[in-house]
Amino acid sequence: MRTPIVAGNWKMNMAVAEATGFVSEIREDLEGITGVEKIIAPPAVSLYALADLLDGGDIMLAAQNMYYEEKGAYTGEISPYMVGEYCSHVIIGHSERRTIFNESDEMVNRKVLAALKHDLTPIVCVGEDLALNEAGSTDSFVANQVRAALAGVAEGQASRLVLAYEPIWAIGTGKACDVDTAQHVIGSVIRNTLTELFGEDTAESIRILYGGSVKPANVASFMEQPDVDGALVGGASLKPTWVELTLNAAKAVAGV
Repeated sequence: MRTPIVAGNWKMNMAVAEATGFVSEIREDLEGITGVEKIIAPPAVSLYALADLLDGGDIMLAAQNMYYEEKGAYTGEISPYMVGEYCSHVIIGHSERRTIFNESDEMVNRKVLAALKHDLTPIVCVGEDLALNEAGSTDSFVANQVRAALAGVAEGQASRLVLAYEPIWAIGTGKACDVDTAQHVIGSVIRNTLTELFGEDTAESIRILYGGSVKPANVASFMEQPDVDGALVGGASLKPTWVELTLNAAKAVAGV
């Protein structure tokens, strides 16, 4: 059984005081939800404070990004060594990093390998833009993104991976991907590509999330799909209703 994940990517929102106040408000209710792993990915400035606040509980922290070198003259970056002090996970290859900050497939791959080297679980994001989607190129594009991101990952490391399918046209738009399409891309494209790379047993162990306009009202429909192992949530994770979203996900997993 793959334990589902509900992860909240806060992006560039909430200063430290806001972050600690919000987590203090929802922590007890969120920790009371079982059956799913819960992850918060705040801005880097809040990682220390939230690590202290969440110590002893079951809510995990993820960095939103990292560089692939351990240290050096890389102004503005944080290293896997630094991330590992506070986090169990790190988001890699988010579409905003790829499009706004011009991260290439090669850079994404180097970050994945660095994360694994430092015992971090990479949450590797893949997904197509609207033009590719409308051209019918989603399957080939996403499969190639997976292959590029995971080049050089050893089979023994692969079960530690988490992937997230985030169609760019659905992120922050309020227009979520159709659940059947999400199941197709995650199950028939991403998981089949993982099978090609690492074999069926390993591919079946890797968790694959859906992200893109996930809300309390629609999360259950995604979680009910056989190959969707959770959600990478953006804007909805910045509101108290994130607890409701996580609970709805857990209920769907439990068949309630």
